[in-house]
Amino acid sequence: MNLHARLVVNRPAFTLDITLEVASGEVVALLGPNGAGKTTALRALAGLTALSQEGEIVLAGRPLHTLAAEQRPIGMVFQDYLLFPHLSALDNVAFGPRCQGVAKAEARRTAAELLERVGLAERASAKPRQLSGGQAQRVALARALAVRPELLLLDEPLAALDAHTRLEIRSQLRRHLAAFDGATVLVTHDPLDAMVLADRLIVIENGAVVQQGAPADVARRPRTDYVARLVGLNLYRGVADGAGGVKVGELLLHTSERLDGAAFVAFPPAAVALYRSRPDGSPRNLWRATIDGIERHGDNVRVHLDGPVTAFADITPAAVADLDLTPGRQIWASVKAAETHAYPA
Repeated sequence: MNLHARLVVNRPAFTLDITLEVASGEVVALLGPNGAGKTTALRALAGLTALSQEGEIVLAGRPLHTLAAEQRPIGMVFQDYLLFPHLSALDNVAFGPRCQGVAKAEARRTAAELLERVGLAERASAKPRQLSGGQAQRVALARALAVRPELLLLDEPLAALDAHTRLEIRSQLRRHLAAFDGATVLVTHDPLDAMVLADRLIVIENGAVVQQGAPADVARRPRTDYVARLVGLNLYRGVADGAGGVKVGELLLHTSERLDGAAFVAFPPAAVALYRSRPDGSPRNLWRATIDGIERHGDNVRVHLDGPVTAFADITPAAVADLDLTPGRQIWASVKAAETHAYPA
């Protein structure tokens, strides 16, 4: 059930052109900023958006792009679930098999088995309005699986849930996806959803793939500002000198790797130390910066720095008070070379 797709959609102000390869049993997450083309890609796979002439979708050696949406062996979980409000949970799940010509009794038996698998056997007679957000999500997943799809598509499947429910349903969804032997493509804005649910990430920006790989690899070595923000790193592109330094504009950053040529440099905001005056000993990575903004960030405070490089620094509220930090103040920033990592651009 391997999926091979070249998704090409041409519009007056936007072109999507990406290639997807998804193996049987693999979960691939599409990530990207708003307008990158993630939802367009998912709709193209589902047959809800037409491909341009160069595009193709091949699943287990069979072309799908020539088939109408209802003829494709696809199950889809929409962001708002789109359950039929007048049908019970059981009949919502049985709807797909019935549309495929399955007898009513057999369709309802299949639906009951799937509701039991997702832990909702006791809610089979409930209407969607009687279900919690997490229960509705599980019914939507069961409905998608009821048609015995070879390709499962999930569009922001956890976006409609509150934070507490999302935590619980995320782990349950991971188990259900692990048990699905077809190919799965997931669209999400949430990096944690992607890291937990997906085996591989594909990052799309402006209709093109800019990075892909295992979640840990993408998080460790981001290649665009969007990915760096997503995983919480400061990221710069510069030129490595072969001796452990990377020139970024006018600033030479010393790193723990020795590279030559074009390189990325990354370090976490928590690695940035701030000083009101030039520190003794002059750390190797030291620059003068201006505070551009200060905001809460979890239990800490994120300081926006402007200077030879723009950067984020995460410090404690107590440190903000001790340093008397305010927007516009001049400050010294430093990062240890051991916490500054370089990799080929």
